[in-house]
Amino acid sequence: MTNEQLNQAEFELQTKNSSWQFKRDPYQILQHVWYGPKTGMDMSYLQEWHDTGFSGQISDAGNDRTYSLDTRMQEIPVEGTGDYRINSLAIRHADGSIASDLRFKSADHQAKQPLKGLPHSFSESENLNITLMDETSQLEVVLHYSTFEECDVIARSMTITNKGDQPVFIETADSASLDFGLQDLEMIHFYGRHNMEREYQCVPVTNGITEISSKRTSSSHQHNPAVIFKNPTTTETSGNCWGIMLMYSGSFAIRTEKDQHNQIRVSAGINPDTFEWKLEPGQSFQTPEAIFSFSNQGLSRLSKNFHQFIRDHVMRSPLAKKNKPVLLNNWEATYFTFTKEKLLEIAKSAAEMGIDLFVLDDGWFGKRDSDMEGLGDWDVNKEKIGDLGELIDGIKKLGMQFGLWIEPEMVSEDSDLYRNHPDWVIQMPNRSPIRNRYQLVLDFSNPEVVDYIYEKISAILRAHDISYVKWDMNRSLSDLYTKTLPADRQKEMAHRYVLGVYDLANRLTEEFPEILFEACSGGGGRFDAGMLYYMPQIWTSDDTDAKERTKIQFGTSFFYPVSSMGAHVSAVPNHQTGRITSLQTRATAAMAGTFGYELDPTSFDQEEKDLIKEQIAHFHDIQNTILNGEYDRLSHPYKDSYSAWQFNDGKRVIVHGIRYEKRPNSLRQPIELRNLNEDQMYKETKSGMVFSGKALMNGGILLPGELGDNYPFEFIFEALPEKNNQN
Repeated sequence: MTNEQLNQAEFELQTKNSSWQFKRDPYQILQHVWYGPKTGMDMSYLQEWHDTGFSGQISDAGNDRTYSLDTRMQEIPVEGTGDYRINSLAIRHADGSIASDLRFKSADHQAKQPLKGLPHSFSESENLNITLMDETSQLEVVLHYSTFEECDVIARSMTITNKGDQPVFIETADSASLDFGLQDLEMIHFYGRHNMEREYQCVPVTNGITEISSKRTSSSHQHNPAVIFKNPTTTETSGNCWGIMLMYSGSFAIRTEKDQHNQIRVSAGINPDTFEWKLEPGQSFQTPEAIFSFSNQGLSRLSKNFHQFIRDHVMRSPLAKKNKPVLLNNWEATYFTFTKEKLLEIAKSAAEMGIDLFVLDDGWFGKRDSDMEGLGDWDVNKEKIGDLGELIDGIKKLGMQFGLWIEPEMVSEDSDLYRNHPDWVIQMPNRSPIRNRYQLVLDFSNPEVVDYIYEKISAILRAHDISYVKWDMNRSLSDLYTKTLPADRQKEMAHRYVLGVYDLANRLTEEFPEILFEACSGGGGRFDAGMLYYMPQIWTSDDTDAKERTKIQFGTSFFYPVSSMGAHVSAVPNHQTGRITSLQTRATAAMAGTFGYELDPTSFDQEEKDLIKEQIAHFHDIQNTILNGEYDRLSHPYKDSYSAWQFNDGKRVIVHGIRYEKRPNSLRQPIELRNLNEDQMYKETKSGMVFSGKALMNGGILLPGELGDNYPFEFIFEALPEKNNQN
C-alpha cells in the first residue's frame, strides 16, 4: 500500500482467514467497521445510525442528531467525547479537564519495532501506524497494528506522546479495544485461585459491564489476561470465535460492555485502578501489546492460531522449540530439609531411571531453613550443601544437568539484605506492612534494586555450570508505594515494578541464552505471554494432582501451547488434594506438558523405579510430537466423565487421557479424533489395528473398559506409507 493510499479514508488488515476494517469518517474520527472473516467488500454497509435520545453530537456535526460517538463503533474510544461507554484512553490535562479529541493525522508503514522495556511479538512484517492528534492539548496517539498472516493474528499497541507544553496525566491507556456491534455473544474466561488456575467458564454477554481483571501487580491465579468471545452455536470444530490476549504480566483489566443498543465493546489493557502516568512535555508512554485472533472453524482452530503465534513470534529463547530435559525437582521430596548427601542420593536414584536434569529448589542459599527467613541473601549456604560447584560436579558425574530455583523479587525480614536495606522493600510510610508467606517484596520499580539482584544472580550463573533456572514469585503485591517517586506519581509504581521484572528477565536471559528459564508464581500466578517472551515455559500450577491437572491444563490450552506448560509427576497421596492415583495416571497427565518428576525416588521399590524408567524412555520417544505437534482437546472435562487430548505431527497421532469414573454395567465410550487426513490409513501401535482417517474422525475409538477410577489411556497411531493406504 502506497503512502497516498494509506492516507485514503479506508483501511483493511488481512490475515489468512480474517479481515480487520476501519475508516476515517468525514470528521477525521477513526471508525471501526469489521473484524471477522474475509468478505471481499467494505462492511460499513451494516452500520446505520439514527437519532438516539440523550446521546450528544460532537460540535462539528452541528444538528445532525444521527451522529453520536455514544452509539458508533470506534477504533479508540476516548473519555470526554460524549461516548458514555467504556473507553480506551483517559487523559487528565494540566487544567484538570478530562477530554481528548483525537482526529486522524496520518498513516504510514514501518518495519515492526521493539517495544522499549516491554515484551513484544516479533516478525519481519511491517507495522501499520495510524497517527491521531488532539490539536488543543497537542497530545499525539499512534496506533500500531501488526499482522501475522499464517497465524491469523493481529497485534495492536498504542504510543502516547505529549507534544504540548504542560504535563498531562494518563488515567487509562488500554492497548486496544474492539467493537463487535450488534451481536449475540458468549464470553469464555479463565478464573481460579492458587492450586486451581485457569478454570473454564462460559457466560453470555449481558447488558452492563463485565470485568476480568487483576490488581495484584501480576496477571494472577484469579484471572488470566485472555478471553474468548463466540457465537452461542460455536463449538470446538465449527463457528465464529474471537480471542484477545494481553502480552502483559502485571495488573490488567479486560472490560466488556453490552450497551443500550445491545452493541458489544471490549477494551483490554493495564488496570486503571492501580495506574496513572505523568507525561511531561516531550515524553511518551508505550502500552503493552494486545493480541487478537479470529476463527470461523471453532475454538480448536483459534487455539492453534495462538499456539503457533506464541511459538513463532513470542518465545525468543533458542531453546523454545527444542526437546526439553526430563527433570526431577527435589521440593516435594525434601522441602527445606536436605543435605548435600541427601541430594546426591536422590540424584543417583534419578539418574538410574533416566532423568536428564536435577533441580535444586528452595533452601540452598542464605540461612534458609523455612519460608520465614533468608530470602534475598543469594549466597550459597555452605553449611547445608557445601561447595555448590562440587555438588554440581557430583550431579554431572551421574550424567545429569543441574538446575536451580530462585525467587529474586522477594525478601525475608529475617535476612541480611533486609537488615542492610529496609528502604528497598515495598511498604507505605508510617504503616505496618502487609505480610504474605512471611515475606516482603523488593521494590523493582527502583533500578538500584534490580541492578543489585541482577549482579547477585548473574554471579552465581557465571560461576557454575547451570542448565536450568526456575524463577518463582510467591505473593501478590500490596502496600503499593515507592520512595523513588513523588506523591503525585505513586500510581506509576505498579507498572514500573513490572518493567523492573522485565528488565531483570531480559538481562538474565540475554546473558545466559543457553540456560532454560522456567517462570513460576506459586505455580500459574503469572502464566501469560509477557513472561513467555523471556522464558519458554511456565510452571502451570502448584497443584500436581493428576485429575485436577487435566482441568488446569485444559483451560491453559485455549491460549498457550503445550510446550509452555511445566508439568510433573508427584508423590501420592497428593500433597494438594490427598488423592491417590496410579503412577501411570500421573505420568499421563504430566506428559501434556514439559514432563518431569517432583518426588523422592529413593522411596520407591524396584517395580516403581522400572516403571518410571519406562515412562521417561517413552516420553523421550514421543516428546517431539507432544511439544511441537498440533494439539486438540477431545473432551470437555467439566462436562464429560473423562478428559482426552490429541497430539499430531502429521506422521504420528497420540491420544492421551484419563477416565475419571467407572460406572457399573456401562458401555465403552467412543471418542472421535480431530484434524486427520481422512484418506490416510493409520495403524494403532499396540493393537496393530488399521483405521482410516475418516473412521477415526467420524466413528472414533473406544475408551478402555477396565475397572477403576482415574484410569489412564494412550493410543498411538502411525500414518502408514502411501502404498498401504488401501480403502
